[in-house]
Amino acid sequence: MSTGSTEISADRIASELKGNTLRVYWFVMNASNQTVGVREAQRALNFSSPTLALYHLDKLRDLGLVSRDPGGYKLIKEVKVDVLKQFMKLPGQFFVPRFSLYAVLFTVLTVYYALNLVTIDFFAFFGLLFGALGSAIFWFEAIKTWKQRP
Repeated sequence: MSTGSTEISADRIASELKGNTLRVYWFVMNASNQTVGVREAQRALNFSSPTLALYHLDKLRDLGLVSRDPGGYKLIKEVKVDVLKQFMKLPGQFFVPRFSLYAVLFTVLTVYYALNLVTIDFFAFFGLLFGALGSAIFWFEAIKTWKQRP
């Protein structure tokens, strides 16, 4: 529900931020420079014409997510909808799947545990097994999420 006349509802943003519009939004969020031009978006996303890129950029502007500057379009609001909920932004402009942090943590702890084992007994074996399984599951989910990015 909107709180003001110019405020766009989160439900409307979630319903309209799909498909190519989501791909354009992802491109703007990941842009190395501050603004994105129409032709730049068209080439990067392999759109058939600049008009298609302009349509989606204007749609993002109407949703209140980007602004139009003399140099192009600039991100003004980040939202987490659909697959974007599974990503987190690292310093700079780099997004990684949330599962990748858990995968790194499990992998480091399992390797540390394996390197500090004195003897391999029943409990040590299951500690290694569960650490390795946890690492594998988190890496699988991280890679699967990365492949689903817009």
